[in-house]
Parts: sequence; structure tokens; C-alpha cells
Amino acid sequence: MNDKILIFGKGYIGERLQKSLNCRLSDKKIYSFKVAQQEINKFKPKTIINCIGHIGRNVDDCELDKDKTLIANTFVPVILAEVALRNRIKLVHISSGCIYKFDYNKDKPIEEIRIPDFLDLFYSRSKIYSDRALEILSDKYNILIVRLRVPLDNRPHPKNLLTKLINYKRVIDLPNSVTYIPDFLKALKYLLSINAKGIYNIANKGGLWYPKLMENYKKHAPDFKYEVINFKKLNLVRTNLILSTKKLEKTGFKVRNIKDVLEECVKNYLK
Repeated sequence: MNDKILIFGKGYIGERLQKSLNCRLSDKKIYSFKVAQQEINKFKPKTIINCIGHIGRNVDDCELDKDKTLIANTFVPVILAEVALRNRIKLVHISSGCIYKFDYNKDKPIEEIRIPDFLDLFYSRSKIYSDRALEILSDKYNILIVRLRVPLDNRPHPKNLLTKLINYKRVIDLPNSVTYIPDFLKALKYLLSINAKGIYNIANKGGLWYPKLMENYKKHAPDFKYEVINFKKLNLVRTNLILSTKKLEKTGFKVRNIKDVLEECVKNYLK
């Protein structure tokens, strides 16, 4: 057991990280500095990883409960940042890449230095609030902010993109940055090993066309049927984008192209 790391947040990403890092996990609800400090006193970690967040079934749920969204996505990261710097320990904050507008016709993959500008969803705004605050603190303190984008996993889970698409049976016609969770776990371990700080996009290289993933799944489940739809016809407020992985690659970590993980992902998923 790695006693030096403590994870906050017993959700999908928190539990996957806890097993991967073989560390302790706190399921305490953090509503105050006092409660967070009590957990630090109890476990005495050298690093804390914040996996607490609220999204609901999808980002639309955040519009229905703004208080819960604001507490989980904005207040908790700031509280944990303050606890970390007062106790002189490292904070790793699991953030989101869904905080940018993106024009496929003219924009290049989004680098970490670009200021977030997608304010149309309350979920995105709540993530931007904490992202910006922690970025400023990371100039002086040992804070690492990692941005995930659309988790794709090799095992069934309601939050897994593959599980979602199999159930939806409808996929959009735009490429998107995706984070393959087994690669994310390796990348975070690597960033911890080099004591990285600041903001890093952790996604796979390139953009995933969801029909490509469905075709790969269909090879192993021939009876599966799906429909490709025009995103604009859905009339949903969403951000579709491609994140840059250059900063992560410059650390020496090898980032796989998303197209190179699809077969591995589907095979293990079906096992």
C-alpha cells in the first residue's frame, strides 16, 4: 500500500486510480477546510489527488443542480489546494478539457496555454473557475492539473464512452479528443514520478471519429447496429474539440494515437 498518496473522490476515476496506484482513498464529503484538514491529519499523505466532481448522467444535469455542481467542481478543488499548500504537500487535480470553443476549419489542437472560453454550459464554467485558480497557484506551489477528455475504457462502466455509444446506438459525425483510461493511468504515474506541476492535457493523440470505434466493436459483435447523425441536428449545447498532446510528449512520455488503441480497447472490453 502506497501511504504517501491519498485520493479524494470515490467515483469512476477515483476508484480506477486507487487500484492503479495502490493507495488510500477518502470518501469524505468535503464541505469545509476543517474536514479536509482532518483527512490530512488522519492519513498524513505527501500527495493528494482530487477526483471529486459532479456531472450527473450528462452535463445537462449540472444545469438542474447548480449548487451541487459549484461545490464539487469549484469549491472543493480550491479547498484542497489551500489544504495542500498550508501542509506543504502536492495536489493533483483531475480537470476537464471540455472548456474550450473549437472551430474545426481553423483551430489547431488546443494547447494548455490557451485561456478557456467555453462558457455556454454551467458544467464547463464550474470547471473553468477551479482550473484558472489552481493554474495561478501552480506557478508557486506544487500543483498539477490534468485535463481529461471523454474517457474511453477497456471495461464496462456507465461513464465509459464505449458503454455509452453501445447504449445510444447513435454517434455524431465529428472527431473528438479522447482519453483512453489505461493510458491515462500510465501518464499520471509518469507525471508523478517527475514531480510535474502546472497544466497537462492527458488525452490520446489525434481525434476519434466515433463511427470508427463502433465499426471496431461491430467486428466482434456483428449484429450490432448504429446510426451516424449530424451533430447540429441534435440541438445540444456541447463542445467538440481536439486537445494538443505536445506538452505531455515533451516530458518524455510516449502518447499513443487514439486509432492505435481501439482494437485493444474493444477486445478487453468484451472479455
